[in-house]
Amino acid sequence: MTTAQTAPALPAHVPSPVEPLPNQLLTALGQHRMATTGQLHALLRPHVRRQTVNTPLNELRRQGLVDCTVLPRSRGMRAWYLTGDGVRMVKDFPALRGRPAYPVTSATAASLKTPHTLTVLRTHLAFVADARERGDEHGFLDWTPEVSHSLGDGEKVITDALMHYTLTRAQQRTKLRAFVEVDRTTMSSERLASKLIEYARLWSYEPQLVGRNRSRQSALPGPAWLRWYPVFPRILFVLTGGNRQVLDNRISDLQAMVTQHPLVATMARTVPLGATILDDIEAQGPTSDVWVPLSGGESRPWTEL
Repeated sequence: MTTAQTAPALPAHVPSPVEPLPNQLLTALGQHRMATTGQLHALLRPHVRRQTVNTPLNELRRQGLVDCTVLPRSRGMRAWYLTGDGVRMVKDFPALRGRPAYPVTSATAASLKTPHTLTVLRTHLAFVADARERGDEHGFLDWTPEVSHSLGDGEKVITDALMHYTLTRAQQRTKLRAFVEVDRTTMSSERLASKLIEYARLWSYEPQLVGRNRSRQSALPGPAWLRWYPVFPRILFVLTGGNRQVLDNRISDLQAMVTQHPLVATMARTVPLGATILDDIEAQGPTSDVWVPLSGGESRPWTEL
């Protein structure tokens, strides 16, 4: 008598916790707006051949999800960005929920955005490389460009990037946050320094709730920034686009604003403020003694401002 054999149950499918590279590329472009092939390579796959990144980028372009513009005087260097279809694809990605990803509508629009956008990402890459070397935590989703905060009466302050960074030492983990301003010397030094006044206003801003919203006021006492941060992020200025003397003068003007403006001076007593030159953090690393404290003192790492 033959007994029927029961087929062995197939093992349950366990999804990989690691996103496929094409998804990571779409997520990175949704997060950072635009990036060159080399920047995406350094951000996502620094230890493999660049072709590993270039091949899926070209496939995503064939699918109509990304496009690129060739940078002038760059020997064919491409800057990649999401198309309208790409934006619709990534808007429901878990990492990008609540993060608007704006499509670049034309090559002309892309060329206007590239200088500043790519310089902000260049700054991020200096922190990424340093974190990898030190064993800290700072990945491509820990840097959010163009973060806006209300100052009331329709006014707002927009930071070039909000950085999250975790120092890891033995059994201790220290979470740091920073508002990062990247200056390419395209605005006057006075206008750059006035950014400190905007941040001081944000630091001190307490919304005045009226009418039906008044009952909520007791639930959210204190400055508005407490809704998002346990402590006010430090403020970092990264300068480029001029010779050493020009950039040093701009740092001096930032220091003068700290001493001359009463609200900025008050904020500086509790909020770390620093400035550096982009070439220096790329050559020596952000945790080297290359940051000038805007309240005075010797240069030091940004983590010790």
